[in-house]
Amino acid sequence: MTVTGSSQRSEVTERQAREVAEQARETQWDRPSFGKELFLGRFRLDLVHPHPTGDPASVERGEAFLARLREFCETQIDSAEIERDAQVPDEVVRGLRELGAFGMKIGTEYGGVGLSQVYYNKALMLVGSVNPSLGALLSAHQSIGVPQPIKMFGTEEQKKTWLPRCTREISAFLLTEPDVGSDPARLHTTATPDGDDYVLDGVKLWTTNGVVADLLVVMAQVPKGEGRRGGITAFVVEADAPGIVVENRNAFMGLRGIENGVTRFTQVRVPAANRIGKEGQGLKIALSTLNVGRLSLPAVCAGSAKWCLKIAREWSRERVQWGRPVGEHEAVAGKVAFIAATAYAMEAMLELASEMADEDRTDIRIEAALAKLYGSEMGWLIADELVQIRGGRGFEKAESLAARGERGVPAEQVLRDMRINRIFEGSTEIMHLLIAREAVDAHLAVAGDIIDPEADVKRKARAAAKAGKFYGRWLPTLVAGKGQLPTSFGEFGQLAGHLRFVERASRRLARSTFYAMSRWQGGLEKRQRFLGRIVDIGAELFAMSATCVRAQRDPRDGAAAELADAFCQQARVRVDELFGRLWDNSDDSDRALARQVLADRYTWVEEGVLDPSIEGPWIASHGNTDGERKNVHRPIP
Repeated sequence: MTVTGSSQRSEVTERQAREVAEQARETQWDRPSFGKELFLGRFRLDLVHPHPTGDPASVERGEAFLARLREFCETQIDSAEIERDAQVPDEVVRGLRELGAFGMKIGTEYGGVGLSQVYYNKALMLVGSVNPSLGALLSAHQSIGVPQPIKMFGTEEQKKTWLPRCTREISAFLLTEPDVGSDPARLHTTATPDGDDYVLDGVKLWTTNGVVADLLVVMAQVPKGEGRRGGITAFVVEADAPGIVVENRNAFMGLRGIENGVTRFTQVRVPAANRIGKEGQGLKIALSTLNVGRLSLPAVCAGSAKWCLKIAREWSRERVQWGRPVGEHEAVAGKVAFIAATAYAMEAMLELASEMADEDRTDIRIEAALAKLYGSEMGWLIADELVQIRGGRGFEKAESLAARGERGVPAEQVLRDMRINRIFEGSTEIMHLLIAREAVDAHLAVAGDIIDPEADVKRKARAAAKAGKFYGRWLPTLVAGKGQLPTSFGEFGQLAGHLRFVERASRRLARSTFYAMSRWQGGLEKRQRFLGRIVDIGAELFAMSATCVRAQRDPRDGAAAELADAFCQQARVRVDELFGRLWDNSDDSDRALARQVLADRYTWVEEGVLDPSIEGPWIASHGNTDGERKNVHRPIP
């Protein structure tokens, strides 16, 4: 069946979309950033070494909570039931609520548990290993739902009002719309001022927790008016307010227990007191929330990677083929080695970024984004490799394995559950662009007007003079560094050579970025695959740094250093390949080919198949629905 429906054309220009995104960025760098310096060719190991550690009180509180959570997960949660019924049982939600799991990141003064970022992520890693839908439930509530933006931007009165409720009630974050993903300039949901209220109208898509939520954070466009700046604005909204209908509970290939829906607002009245921050600050609030909130996703990814390692180790030792355990055959051994080394590195990145967030000494927006990007990409590869190691059993469902008398290992479920992480909270492609924008921020700050087509001659002249001074000082620093001295980083023992590699590669990365800006100037933003490789190199270098620093802090009789060494050897191969592909690639021909594909030049390639898709428009209408929709909102008592 053919999918019908015309494409919705954007009423927002490309430049307008960029301006909205740029205005929402945090433009100030008030604190040092390891990631920012890394992309500038300055390997600031002093910002991450010695490895930061939490204070004893937060560690004690965190360990005590983890012990209670582990007991609950072991005795009260049936992952197979969640997968079979495609729903987290109400009693599990109530048990998590009584345990304090919905208030893990809320301070004790507001009735929460008051966990550090480190232990909050450890808790997500634990509960997510039981079933990732539980990790999504808790993280969507606390990392991007009502608690985090209220903690960061709410007034004291708002904190006293909402945070105690959030320790026992479920919240959701509503930004995405049917025609709005990573381009918020196209936002259609409106919040029209009316007396002391705002009136909300619009539709929100993929509202994780939205089906069961008690409270919502909603992003809506406030129209400009006399004395009003307008713009995208954040509101706390009661989920049972008149005019709110959850029209559909969405179903996905993985995360079957996730309560994700479509929510429609029709003349919903929201008191002005429920507005978070000022009008027009909504997108900045959302992005600032994500700067730390993104760490919840690599926590779940790291938990899944650690489980995959356990299964790969046990199975590769048990399964015998051609007279030897499969793990002793090099083809499988390489996969086991990749899983082990990468699982260690993923946790190292997560732990370091989380400790840095708790320490609050540095700006971690780049580190958190790199951890999300790397964790989601590597986590998916690990899950895929586990399925391959398990062979046909990896493709078979756990219930089927158990029904015929074997251990019910849900490898195929982990593969399905992990796939969304490359899309959640910023797709890999968007994360590449977001991180790349931060990586070139220093260049745009001094030379942006040179490549700006709307800048006049005077602005370009001033920019040229400013750029000359900056590059005159900066470029010579990229010629030589500690990475060329054989005695550098000696305190790291066998890992010292890897840190010297990171230092050299950091300078090489900065030079490559400068060459690209010189070559393409304003056209660099169109070279998205080039920028993606730049970011991927930075992610590998951050992972190597985090792994070495963690291993040096936690030697474990040399076992940690062995894992770190193995990971760094693997990462160095990937880094060298990425550097080579910066300039030796098929990007130009691929871009030309894609234009011809979109122009229908090669539709004959599609002949000989049928399309089983269900008919309908590619993007659902913002306005009418096909009649009255039943409200499937079901708050959990």
